[in-house]
Order: sequence, then C-alpha cells, then structure tokens
Amino acid sequence: MNLEEVMQELEALGKERTKKIYMSNGAHEPLFGVATGAMKPMARKIKKDQALADQLYATGNYDAMYFAGVIADPKAMTAADFERWMETAYFYMISDYIVAVTLAETDIAQEVADAWIASGDELKMSAGWSCYCWLLGSRKDDEFSSDKLEAMLEQVKDTIHDSPERTKFSMNNFIYTVATSYQPLHDQAVETAKLVGPVEVNKDKPKSKLIQASENIQKAVDQGRIGFKRKYVRC
Repeated sequence: MNLEEVMQELEALGKERTKKIYMSNGAHEPLFGVATGAMKPMARKIKKDQALADQLYATGNYDAMYFAGVIADPKAMTAADFERWMETAYFYMISDYIVAVTLAETDIAQEVADAWIASGDELKMSAGWSCYCWLLGSRKDDEFSSDKLEAMLEQVKDTIHDSPERTKFSMNNFIYTVATSYQPLHDQAVETAKLVGPVEVNKDKPKSKLIQASENIQKAVDQGRIGFKRKYVRC
C-alpha cells in the first residue's frame, strides 16, 4: 500500500466519537478518529515499512502518525530520525505512545531517552521517562544498570514536584514501573513513592488532581504483578 491508499483507508475507518475523545486529550486537526484496534488488519498486511512510516508521520495527521509508529522499523531509525519525529510530537499521546514506544524497540533507546530527560523540554522529558517505562516493562532486568536506575529514582524524588506538567505523569509512572517490573529495586521504588507522596497535576485546568505511585504499586502487589514483563512493546 502507498501513502494515498493508507490515508484513504484510515479516513474510512474514522469515527466521530473516537475523534472527539482524541481531541479531548489534546489531539487537533487533521485527524480521522480511528480506533487503534481497527488499524490491525492493515498493519498485518503492511508489516514493517519505514519509508511509508516516515511519509505517514510527516502528514501531521494524528491517526497517520499513530499508524506510522505501528509499521515503523525501529532498527532502521537513527537518533536523528527520532529527533525529527519528536519535533512534531505536539502532545503526550504522540511523544509517549508513538515516539517513545518505537524508540523502546531500538538499541539506542537509553542513550536517546537520557538526552531527552536532560533536555528541559516538557514533551521530550516525558518521552524519555516513558521510554524507560516501556523498556523496563519488556526487557530482562540484567539489561539495565541498577546504579543508574537508582540514581534516576533519586532524581525523580528530588525534582518531580517542580517538573513540567506532562513530565510529572511520566516520572510518576517511572516510579511505579521500577517497583513492578524491575525486581532488584522494588523496595527502593516503594520507598521513593512514599517520599514523593501525592503529586499535583492539571494545575492549568479548573480542577487540579493528585496522582500517587504508592496506591498503584500496592494494587500491583495485591494482584501478584510484581516482575511483570510484556512480550511486545508495540501493539
């Protein structure tokens, strides 16, 4: 399938209700409102096609950008390619669930994520922390440096309350993911979650809310999900 054929198919799969949901989360035109599950038959047909993925991503259409992540060949992408994708990632569903997810399937994932975390840019930082969550949830524990992750937990503890809005969500999720998916630092992550306590988010909205890693960690413990690893990062 070529770009025009994929765009026509995505448009046909679009639903107004789904479009409204995406827009309520920060997506903007152009988009069709395609449910991710509805993309699977087309994804099975195309498999991996990096050239087509780049064309789709460049359209700026949210559904096309998401589908680009589904059919991308992460191993064929360089750090510069991921930087280019991040440049047009205008809200967290792109930065954290398209770019970071795709990055998590590469050998350069930690290197790129580290640079984004240190960037000071809200969505890059969010994508960096999110990438580590995808990595920790899918790769063996021995692929990580325990000392490095412990230092990252310390960084979260010291900076989360003063971090940009979207980054707070990803940092909070990082604590949770270390606790549930990286067994060597489970206890340290639990302690970090207690020290951090509730984190206020959505300050720019009429009503802010509090997120707290401790509660979700306890739920995972109760459900026997400690040590959880997913088989695939991308759907």
